[in-house]
Amino acid sequence: MIWWQLVVRGLLSGSVVVGASELAKRDELTGALLISIPLASILAIILLYNDTSDTTQVADFTTGILWLVIPSLVLFISLPIFLRRGIEFWPSLGAACLLTIIAYYIGVQLATKYAEIT
Repeated sequence: MIWWQLVVRGLLSGSVVVGASELAKRDELTGALLISIPLASILAIILLYNDTSDTTQVADFTTGILWLVIPSLVLFISLPIFLRRGIEFWPSLGAACLLTIIAYYIGVQLATKYAEIT
């Protein structure tokens, strides 16, 4: 892959994250909506297909995403619970990330066993 393609991909991905965080400063729900749209997944799917033209690989990739969306929800469930219980931001984020890592580990184990994803 040509170096400038990597730069463009990085700038595009970073722009989505920066745009969502800036938008969230003005309107939390609209920022959340922007970041919740699976733009990164869509871009990755397009780039994977563009690079490989392999629909089987794209199908396996999207199946893996499906299996791992569920563990990612642990972060969005646990973080607000910790914060609303008065726990400081950084410990809350750390604990939520730790729980999410555990959930991802379980999710990967289940996906490899039941969805035959390697």
